Amino acid sequence: MWRTATLIERRRETDTASTMVFDVPGWPGHLPGQHVDVRLTAPDDYSAMRSYSIANEPQVSRVELTVQRVADGEVSPYLIEGLPVGAPIEMRGPVGGWFVWRDTSTDPVLLVGGGSGLVPLMAMIRARRAAGSRVPFRLVYSVRSPDEVLYADELRRRTRDDRGLDIAFAYTRHAPDGWPGAVGRIGLATIANHGWPPELEPACFVCGPTGFVEAAANILVAQGHHPRKVKTERFGPSGP
Repeated sequence: MWRTATLIERRRETDTASTMVFDVPGWPGHLPGQHVDVRLTAPDDYSAMRSYSIANEPQVSRVELTVQRVADGEVSPYLIEGLPVGAPIEMRGPVGGWFVWRDTSTDPVLLVGGGSGLVPLMAMIRARRAAGSRVPFRLVYSVRSPDEVLYADELRRRTRDDRGLDIAFAYTRHAPDGWPGAVGRIGLATIANHGWPPELEPACFVCGPTGFVEAAANILVAQGHHPRKVKTERFGPSGP
């Protein structure tokens, strides 16, 4: 069913992405990894609908969406720049039951994200902390440059404070000064060096643009990870 969601806060993440916090009365709750449908309707009754991953850990009546501006897009520029705090939109969800992490799971977790594909993976990281889980997590985050890292301050803080969480970056265009690693698209060496060995049977979650997801999933399977343990979520052509 469609619910009325009210924007209560907007946080800038990068020059092209922002997190919108919505109050959604009657929200049934969600699992980290799920997404919602958002519908905007103009005064002339023209409507546009898009799907966005949920960024926050499960909370009552609150949903956070981190939206990357799409060039020439209809919805993302308005959500990032035009929708005023206090304004309503329509929201439907949560959607999806396959690409989710449950805090009752005891398997080690490997998260592989490309660009804004970090969003549902961040929901899992946040849910792990909120649940007090000791399951070890590893994140491999592929992004064009340091300026495009989502949740940069929070990732630095969690690297320091979240015991059992390891984070590795792969920069595809520009790396920070003094970066010791190579610059380029994610490959076998990156995942092998920063992921889990397949004999540990980790739960693997891969999210990002279609080409990125296919390449990362193929690497994981070639390493020996069972295909049923490699869950994927993909979106359009934009990304690293």
